[in-house]
Amino acid sequence: MTGLRLLVIMLTLALAAVAAAGCGDDDDDGGGGGGGGGGENAAADCTATVGLMAPITGDAAELGEEQRDWGKFGLDEFNKDNGTKLKMVEGDTQLDPGQASTVAQQFVSNDAIRAVVGPAGSQEIDAVGPLFDRAGLGFVSQSATATELTDGKYPTFSRVVPKDSVQGPTDAKYIADELGAKKVVVVDDQTSYSTGIADTLEEELGKANVAVKRESVNQKATDFSAIVSGISDDTDVVFLPWQLAANAQQLGKQMQEQGKDAVIFGSDGLFSPDDFSIEGSYVSAFAPDITSIPESKPIADAYQKKYGDFGTFGPPTYAAVEVVANAILKACEGGDPSREAVNEQIRKVNIPDSLLGQPVTFDENGDLKNAKFFIFQVKKGAFKLVQ
Repeated sequence: MTGLRLLVIMLTLALAAVAAAGCGDDDDDGGGGGGGGGGENAAADCTATVGLMAPITGDAAELGEEQRDWGKFGLDEFNKDNGTKLKMVEGDTQLDPGQASTVAQQFVSNDAIRAVVGPAGSQEIDAVGPLFDRAGLGFVSQSATATELTDGKYPTFSRVVPKDSVQGPTDAKYIADELGAKKVVVVDDQTSYSTGIADTLEEELGKANVAVKRESVNQKATDFSAIVSGISDDTDVVFLPWQLAANAQQLGKQMQEQGKDAVIFGSDGLFSPDDFSIEGSYVSAFAPDITSIPESKPIADAYQKKYGDFGTFGPPTYAAVEVVANAILKACEGGDPSREAVNEQIRKVNIPDSLLGQPVTFDENGDLKNAKFFIFQVKKGAFKLVQ
């Protein structure tokens, strides 16, 4: 009997030691191990890593750098507020599906990474979705809006921005009702992001009895003189669902050179004041100007003090980081910070007062509930909210 009691005591002590280990370890790689725990202890021991995918270099670098900086800022704020030790690994996708796939493979191979923020572009989601699905790795995009991304083919994918089936009708209604357009030229850039918005807008304008002429140009093109020459004098609006704002600026200048006075209306990819500044143009955006939201302004001011000015691409990255960080923490509190557990928690996250001025909570497909687009006009180089 004495030997049996000793064995029981030893097993009890061993189980207690495992429970005391918490949800994470203190290894430099930032990974989280198994174990129990909850509350403050779980937060302190939660040391998983978040992967961040953004076009940090390349043609969309201005937007990608803003997303990276807001991601870093968001994770720092979360760690400070929650006592966690979450880390971040950056992956530069250059807004290129091939490069995004390479980064995704690196993230999948890094066991410390328990969830991913990004990638930014819809075409990149198509490239990484199958990889992350097989790895059970949840990922939350900060700016991918193609409608079909949440049709169920990428079960570990969610996003904190509205989809193009919301953007297209919003833009079409404004063009038809507020601008009173009778003839519109729509020019897609041959990416899945662009053609999706263009198709929806064309359909919605047709319902409003607005005549539409459809054109197409490769995203890598820089000479749009042929397209501009084909814009008739009675064209009211040229709609550009493009991801590269600098290209839209070039087209706008060529329109001016050829004496074309149609108004440019761009999708969310054109919201880049440093790259696109054609006076009087309109741009739709998946996020508001957070400096005009009283509850969000202190965070905006703190970011601006550290990193400088920003547009609408950064704040959704902050929101996406907040989502995955909360999911990781919840998994830690439950004693299972595995990729699968974190992925399961992502769509359960509910942030009632987000930086974006609206609740962040997901439907069963990973779409943001009650999401909407905003419309801005370029006035003296600044983007002013008009709707």
